Amino acid sequence: MEHIRNFCIIAHIDHGKSTLADRLLEHTRTVDTRNMKAQTLDDMDLERERGITIKSHAIKMQYTLEGKPYVLNLIDTPGHVDFSYEVSRSIAACEGALLIVDAAQGIQAQTISNLYLAIDQGLEIIPILNKMDLPGAMPEEVKDQIVDLIGCSRDEIIPASGKTGLGVDAILEAIVNRVPAPKGDPNKPLKALIFDSVFNSYRGIIAYFKVVDGSIKTHDEVKFMATGRKYDAEEIGALLLDRKPTPEVKTGDVGYIISGIKEAREVKVGDTITLINNPTPEPIKGFEDVKPMVFAGIYPVDTEDFEELRESMYKLQLNDASLVFEPESSVALGFGFRCGFLGMLHMEIIQERLEREFNMTVITTVPNVSYNAYTTDGEMNIVRNPTDLPDPSKLIKVEEPYISASIITSSEFVGNILSLCIGRRGMLKNQTYLTPTRVELTFDLPLAEVVFDFYDKLKSLSKGYASFDYHPIGYQESKLVKLDIFINKQPVDALSAVIHRDRAYEWGKKICEKLKELIPRQQFEIAIQAGIGAKIIARESISALRKDVTAKCYGGDISRKRKLLEKQKKGKKRMRQVGNVEIPQQAFMAVLKID
Repeated sequence: MEHIRNFCIIAHIDHGKSTLADRLLEHTRTVDTRNMKAQTLDDMDLERERGITIKSHAIKMQYTLEGKPYVLNLIDTPGHVDFSYEVSRSIAACEGALLIVDAAQGIQAQTISNLYLAIDQGLEIIPILNKMDLPGAMPEEVKDQIVDLIGCSRDEIIPASGKTGLGVDAILEAIVNRVPAPKGDPNKPLKALIFDSVFNSYRGIIAYFKVVDGSIKTHDEVKFMATGRKYDAEEIGALLLDRKPTPEVKTGDVGYIISGIKEAREVKVGDTITLINNPTPEPIKGFEDVKPMVFAGIYPVDTEDFEELRESMYKLQLNDASLVFEPESSVALGFGFRCGFLGMLHMEIIQERLEREFNMTVITTVPNVSYNAYTTDGEMNIVRNPTDLPDPSKLIKVEEPYISASIITSSEFVGNILSLCIGRRGMLKNQTYLTPTRVELTFDLPLAEVVFDFYDKLKSLSKGYASFDYHPIGYQESKLVKLDIFINKQPVDALSAVIHRDRAYEWGKKICEKLKELIPRQQFEIAIQAGIGAKIIARESISALRKDVTAKCYGGDISRKRKLLEKQKKGKKRMRQVGNVEIPQQAFMAVLKID
């Protein structure tokens, strides 16, 4: 155990974690040169296309220092705020963390947020200044920022470059010398923490774990403490680039277990594995449950695919423990799921993965957050779907979730960002100058105003330089109303939204105009209306396709033409009563991009 080091890499998005991980793998010869590619650990097509890490990736490296062999277990983590749950799970399996800061961009909001996660768990932090080869690098200024943030000495900061390989030796030495060996007792009963799991269509569910006490051997009878299920450890082993079976995984090590589990619900991330014949008295304190921020409905395009979608969602949940879902039904779309996501990027990635990995084409409804509605009966209802909002006559008040948002940006963009946040009903709480050109702004914002396109707007206003991080601060009362959309007098529940009263008229008008462009014309007139309760606040009409029925009348009495037009009018009226309007998929998506 003295020779084991478990560490993870944490940083803001795009600060070069995966590239630096490549250099560590190359240097320790964990991966052959011919298998080496950029971002080796990012094995999902989506990750490689977008250049982001979505899942944490664990890998075991062998390293020799001063003639002694060491085992280094590395976990590369995502940097985007939407995947911070992955980061918190990786941190729980480690004793040290490499904090990587881009020498050209300096400290960003997510760097600070991930750093606090690591400090709370008591990890040893090794600061690294990456991208030193860039012409725009500002090593001295960024070193000052790191010293202010974690209070280390300037000599402890390791200059490095993931591209050229500068500083890799120094990093590996620092890991061995500064990260503590795992604390555990090899003689105690087995106690292992599950920190991740993946689904394999041939082997079932593969759980990744870290052994805290004791050891596990192949064909041991094991028990998962949270679910109470018992299994035979068919195969255990180490996580190299591919899984490598080994007869035993010892204290302090990270490994995987395959035990023929077919049901996704049987594996819970944060669960404790122990032996049946020699169990540990108490389980490990697991991670806190994930708190979804954004809720949206996911429905199959074809209602017959509902069961298939359910299976796909369970398999995806294994791979992404932060996805939360429950079944629901909608008048317009049939059966589907109400899903909780950690943010808009997370929602987009889930939708994309369902299409790629499971061939499921889905419709996503307008994302929203959960509200607390208080009624005259003295009850408090949690409203996750706009259709659940009680009747306005029975409502006393509605509360919505607020967040405290921290935005770090260059001082030239402060004006733009202030007007963006105040336009989104934000309240400025604090403004601190970290350096003469970098400002940290703290706002209290309603979460509903952030879930749509706030992050994209923030990035474009600040030319990509602002970084954003947030945490929930509870519920506050607001003047909220439910906006319904009616098409041909029928309410379309998938398009309804809970919105602030002051913005309802403008929002309703925009939706009606957008739907008028997207819904194809029919043989009868279609009315598109937006309403609050019984009051209609906006309307657009799609005129009917008309055949020129009087074309065959040339000359003759006017009553002949009038008779034909009256006949056509009656037919159109009857059509409107029985006609159905198909709403195209783009209409549901367009509402997301309304601004």
